[in-house]
Amino acid sequence: MATTENRRTWTDAQLSEAVASSPSWRAVARALGLKNTSTGAIRRHAARLELDTSHFTGQRRWTDLRLREAVAGASCWADVIADLGIVDNGAERVRIKGHAVRLGLDCTHLKSPLAQPAPIEVFDEPVRPEMLRYSAAALAMAWFTLRGCAVALPVEPQEYDLLVTTPHGIQRVQVKSCAAPTKRGYWHVGIGRRPYVLDKTAGKVPYDPDSIDLFFIVLGDGSIYVIPSAVLAGRTTISAANYTPYRVGDASSLLRGEAPVGADAPRQVSAYVSELLGLRGFEPKGFAFDVYSGGEAV
Repeated sequence: MATTENRRTWTDAQLSEAVASSPSWRAVARALGLKNTSTGAIRRHAARLELDTSHFTGQRRWTDLRLREAVAGASCWADVIADLGIVDNGAERVRIKGHAVRLGLDCTHLKSPLAQPAPIEVFDEPVRPEMLRYSAAALAMAWFTLRGCAVALPVEPQEYDLLVTTPHGIQRVQVKSCAAPTKRGYWHVGIGRRPYVLDKTAGKVPYDPDSIDLFFIVLGDGSIYVIPSAVLAGRTTISAANYTPYRVGDASSLLRGEAPVGADAPRQVSAYVSELLGLRGFEPKGFAFDVYSGGEAV
């Protein structure tokens, strides 16, 4: 159904009701039986009727009113983000700041925590599992670097995350993570990618095995896997329990803030990785990746 300035298929009363009960302009259009592209006309009529749209969130989980309250009661941007209950990453922080500016909010009292006096207490913030996806690449860089492999980041976005120089040449590494197991205790890791299309709802597809050499996978319990792409070719999801021969280390102390139970027990390094990194003849125990709370690395 289409609408024009001269002929509408909805009344002012219907528009008022739709605006009051919807979270976005697209939702208003759907409520009126219109296409998403018809929002221009309904916006003009909403402005004519002076309808309140401050409760619209669109893709956001917070309203303008909620942001006003968070800004007024916070002392820094980190407090605002925590109050809104969202992940504190660069993109979301910039988005919130920009929205606050558009609303004309007074943000002069929001100071950076770096400007505050340094606390005397030791830093003991708890681990946030949802941040594993942002730290997995750094863990991979540390793992390879500790084994004498030069690590580089691609200049432009590529299908791989890292370039690692090994005795067998440069390996293209894709980093994946899984923060928590399923209710049944299985670690199901997504190893697919989204197609390069505008539709963000498109299902994930496998990586081309000719574009990736290795998958570096870190789980929320600290388990680290290095798996050749040929082993995972054609897959978009795996269960880590099926790939224990490729488990190469344990970073659980980083994810728990303490040394893992049985930390002194020997750990296996897969034969594939030993050969790849030129580690034949070395004691596998010496290459387990653990960083303890006391700062020791083994």
